[in-house]
Amino acid sequence: MGSPRLAADRGERTSITRVSGESRAGHYVGRIAKETPHRDGISRGLVLLLAVTCGAAVANLYYAQPLLHTLARDFGVSNAAAGLLVTVSQLGYVVGLALLVPVGDLRERRSLITVTLMMCAIGLGIAAAAPGFVVFGTALAAVGVTSTVAQVIVPMASSLAADHERGRVVGMVMSGLLIGILVARTVSGLIAAAFGWRTVFVVAAVAMVVLAVTLRRALPRVPPTTTLRYGGLLRSIAELVRSERVLRQRMMLGALSFGCFSALWTALAFLLAGPPYNYGNAVIGLFGLVGVVGALTATIAGRLTDRGWGSQTTTAGIITLLVSWGALAAGKSSVIALIVGIALLDLGAQGLHISNQSAIYALRPDARSRLTTAYMVSCFLGASLFSALAATLFDSDGWAGVCVLGAIAAALALAIWALTSIADRSRARSAGRLEPAGDRSS
Repeated sequence: MGSPRLAADRGERTSITRVSGESRAGHYVGRIAKETPHRDGISRGLVLLLAVTCGAAVANLYYAQPLLHTLARDFGVSNAAAGLLVTVSQLGYVVGLALLVPVGDLRERRSLITVTLMMCAIGLGIAAAAPGFVVFGTALAAVGVTSTVAQVIVPMASSLAADHERGRVVGMVMSGLLIGILVARTVSGLIAAAFGWRTVFVVAAVAMVVLAVTLRRALPRVPPTTTLRYGGLLRSIAELVRSERVLRQRMMLGALSFGCFSALWTALAFLLAGPPYNYGNAVIGLFGLVGVVGALTATIAGRLTDRGWGSQTTTAGIITLLVSWGALAAGKSSVIALIVGIALLDLGAQGLHISNQSAIYALRPDARSRLTTAYMVSCFLGASLFSALAATLFDSDGWAGVCVLGAIAAALALAIWALTSIADRSRARSAGRLEPAGDRSS
């Protein structure tokens, strides 16, 4: 059975108890009034601070990517083994998404965010001082777990925003997050070229401490939105996945989109470090700036979604992903084609990600952290799988193998979106009311 459209999603103060006979989680007590009291919205300054924090937190996952060939040499491991560092950090992120992010619905979020940032700083410090590959990989896994603080911040920003600005606010925060992902590679490459790769992680640790202190002063207290216990909270995530058709749809699209993104950036360092390019860390890192153009379109995607163009934004994002792999394939020997392909892939992935998040946040205002958990776990499982596949394929089949992998993922996403959209329209006609595909739950 589907989740009801809650009155609170229209800004009304409502408190409900939902009992699902099919759910093992038992009673859901949604204190919706606490989730939508911010009628005047959120200040631009606070949105900017949250965007910067999201970007800095998630950047921790990507500092190692442009350095993989350097790390392989320094730790005495193969390229394929070094590529697994990306997979390890992403799997850590999945663990954090599954176990830490849902706590955002259960605990006061300001304290949760600041404590997690401090724990992340400790993990980064260990990575900077790691004497060997195993210690370094373990530290990156811990950093991955705690970097999920970004996914506590995104639904918090959505909750603080007024209804009419929610898509724009989420888009701005996500722009910060996505720019952080891309600029991380540039910052990492430049710092490593000048001061060595260990300095990268020292600087990142200091940034986490500074942001923790700043947010402790700047953030309002945001009370819990559920009375469930932690175990029931985790079980309720499975119930959300089971009951929300739109969530399942967007989870599949997110996994394939993040898979494309991760496959590109895992293999790119190996391509650029070898012939015909033979670039060093600093130049490889600069390629991250190409994707910033795509990240800046995230706010546009959010505004389009606010205006009811969410389905069209999704379609455009998937098609852009598919086209990008053709340009990337030509980029094996053409730097111009490579740059065009990177820009297109980041543009498509980020536009799709924003439309996905806007769609799932409209489902259950009292469960946004748990919706984020379900969606982002799927995304990073896809990213982890495709980063491992990309590293392996590059060793065996080169850049062409990576491009085929990415094109297959994008084509599969397009097929899933087309089939589920057709099914939604058919279901809507049967019910006697036609609504935009992908914007309603059953």
